Formats: sequence, structure tokens, C-alpha cells
Amino acid sequence: MIQWPADIKVYLHREPVDFRKAINGLSVIVQDEMAISPFDPALFVFCNKKRSQLKVLYWDETGFALWQKRLERDKFKWPKRLPEDPVVLDHEQWQWLLRGFDIAQLKPHETLFYRDVR
Repeated sequence: MIQWPADIKVYLHREPVDFRKAINGLSVIVQDEMAISPFDPALFVFCNKKRSQLKVLYWDETGFALWQKRLERDKFKWPKRLPEDPVVLDHEQWQWLLRGFDIAQLKPHETLFYRDVR
């Protein structure tokens, strides 16, 4: 599997897309529907209607690349309607999604910040 940098932003397009679309069609969706530049250093993730396949579009500074994953027996746990659009994942959530976890159900411990030990 491709290892992307841990600090890369991952944007999910929530609605299913026609998987006949390739780089040109998906980059237009990123620009027009998601209102993000497809040239940003980010991963743009799309799912088919059956949620059995993902396509990941990204700009690698020399051109666009398109990565695809197909599940043979299962479905991706695609987020339901969430308030933010598009959905932005961190690296850990992205790995969870690829492994089949429902990212809406997983919540890490709250980060605590203290100024002194008293």
C-alpha cells in the first residue's frame, strides 16, 4: 500500500460517485463541488454507490495520481451525513477507514493541557 505523509489532509466526498470517472472528472468534483483546489497537498477520497470501492485522487507535484481499492466481500463504513462538508480526516482516521472501522464511532481520549501540577 502507498504510504502518504502523516500530516496530509484527507478529504472525503460524502456522496457516491460514478466510478467511470477518472482523473479529469474527479478533479472537477474536487474543484466545483468540494470547493478545494485539486492541486492542494491532500488526498481526495471518493466511494462508489455500493461502498465496495474507493478512489483516491492526489497531485504529486508532477501530475495527478489515482489510487483505487476494491473490497471483495465487505463495504467501507462511509460516514453518514455529518455537519462538515467535505469530511476531513486525520491520518489515524484514514487508516481506520481503510481497515474497515466506522470512524464516526471511534473517538480517542480527550487531549488535556495543564499549566501546573498543583
